[in-house]
Amino acid sequence: MPAAPPASKAPASPADKAPPERRRRWVLAGCGAAFAALLGVTALAPLPFVVTEPGMTADVLGEHADEPVIRISGAETRPVSGELRMTTINATSPGETVRLADVLGGYLAGDRAVLPSESVYPVGESPEEITEHNETQMRRSQDAATAAALGFLDRADEGIEVSLELSDVGGPSAGLLFALGVVALLDAGDELTGGAVVAGTGTIDADGTVGAVGGVALKTHAARQDGATVFLVPRDECPAAEGNAPDGLRLVPVDDLAGAVTALRALAAGDDGAVPGC
Repeated sequence: MPAAPPASKAPASPADKAPPERRRRWVLAGCGAAFAALLGVTALAPLPFVVTEPGMTADVLGEHADEPVIRISGAETRPVSGELRMTTINATSPGETVRLADVLGGYLAGDRAVLPSESVYPVGESPEEITEHNETQMRRSQDAATAAALGFLDRADEGIEVSLELSDVGGPSAGLLFALGVVALLDAGDELTGGAVVAGTGTIDADGTVGAVGGVALKTHAARQDGATVFLVPRDECPAAEGNAPDGLRLVPVDDLAGAVTALRALAAGDDGAVPGC
């Protein structure tokens, strides 16, 4: 039986005929093109981050949007000087697209920060759900601030009514400043601010415990921009506040409402050495 003729070989491609060095260049060129295409897709794709920046501040001893922030009935209030400013951050909305260029720009900028979406908007998917959640947190914060302030003053059973109003602001982070504002207006003791502009942030429980919040570093910049020289910060967030604090702003760590009142009274009296720092 005659032997079968040898199988014919497929013609070699140009890459097969090319020297090894040229083949490597072609492979690298192909990988580079694929990477560039992937980078282009990534640059255009929405990412699960929000870009934040310093927001507005509001003096809880004064007015916001032409309305008093704190209204008290059932008790005499005292005249006050100085300011107690709650602070906020601005963040891209949950429906806003954040792309790679926005994230890189936020990381490189000194006055912005990039945070995971869930850390800023932990509940809900629509803007309406998030707004409702933030408003609920604000109402609870206001109730806790009132309870903490009246409890600190031993006036919880006097029938005093406190109304707190701050339009267009949500979340619980103004609790400490709300409570300090009520104390400042009702307490017959030493004045809290001594005429200075004091700012801060922190949640508060009805027993006066101060809790951590987000965006502290950005809030220090918002406070300084609006003239604050003292910033009250939850103690656990001192490292975050220190890392990017603006010049001329003294950071004072607090654990509870009583500690915040003690620190402010010492500063107002000129006893700086009695006030802790971050």
